Amino acid sequence: MKADDKMKFYSLDEVIDEHVGPIGTPKRDAFEEELRLDLLGKAIKEARLQRNLTQQQLGDLVGVQKAQISKLENSLTDARFETVMKVFKALNAKVNFSVELLNQSLPVIQ
Repeated sequence: MKADDKMKFYSLDEVIDEHVGPIGTPKRDAFEEELRLDLLGKAIKEARLQRNLTQQQLGDLVGVQKAQISKLENSLTDARFETVMKVFKALNAKVNFSVELLNQSLPVIQ
């Protein structure tokens, strides 16, 4: 590379826009949903490991099978909200949610 050649840098948002699609498109929405589920699974696994629990032990605390904990941690299932909350309660973990309203009009049912 010559001294006068400049490397172009791209932001993560630019790369995602280019390869997945812009915000608001079905492909981007699906990508972001999958990412959120993956992050949730990683948070569950990290908290479980910090508590020195096996998947079986956590499943026993929650009242689900070990396989369900594995699926949650690996984002292989759409678990019920109630189950996810039970998992975090069993892990003695504080959960915070953020709700963001998008600039979309909602249909009014009369």
